[in-house]
Amino acid sequence: MSKLRDNARDRILPYLQRLHGYAQFLSRDVKHAEDLVQDASIKVLTAKNQPKDEPAYRTWLFRIVKNTYIDAYRRQQRRQATEINFNAIDEIPLEYHVRDERLINRLAVRNAIAQLKPDHAEILALVDVGGLSYREAADVLELPVGTVMSRISRARAALLAVLDDQGIQVVKNSMKRDQRG
Repeated sequence: MSKLRDNARDRILPYLQRLHGYAQFLSRDVKHAEDLVQDASIKVLTAKNQPKDEPAYRTWLFRIVKNTYIDAYRRQQRRQATEINFNAIDEIPLEYHVRDERLINRLAVRNAIAQLKPDHAEILALVDVGGLSYREAADVLELPVGTVMSRISRARAALLAVLDDQGIQVVKNSMKRDQRG
């Protein structure tokens, strides 16, 4: 492997988990998310030019995952003429961790997010799961920053409402993040 390719591999490694989380929100399927991240990683590793600036690089990575998802979805549409089910919940093996409170909370939040509108789920995936700034999310979605800010606010409110309807108490401040520029 060339030195350039080694540097590209080392640079993407810290983002793989966050990219996988975003891919799961897009595809609603753990295995498909793995495939999306692998395909996107190949595109990143074989790209002739990569953004030098770290925020631009991070945005570029998430956009590649989104475009890879869209391309795969279009291919599937041509092959099977099926609809994507945005309300499906990821299958998460419970195995040994059934009593782990964090896992239970994670499952409750995933279930609640699966009930949100797709644009709300996607913005939560980018900002709250993927850790992108509002500016980076705006670049990925090709939206104004103000639209991202209002959409994330509405998405968080909708998520809190779903969790409240399920009888899950949420500390309101735990849903708020620091202002991201």
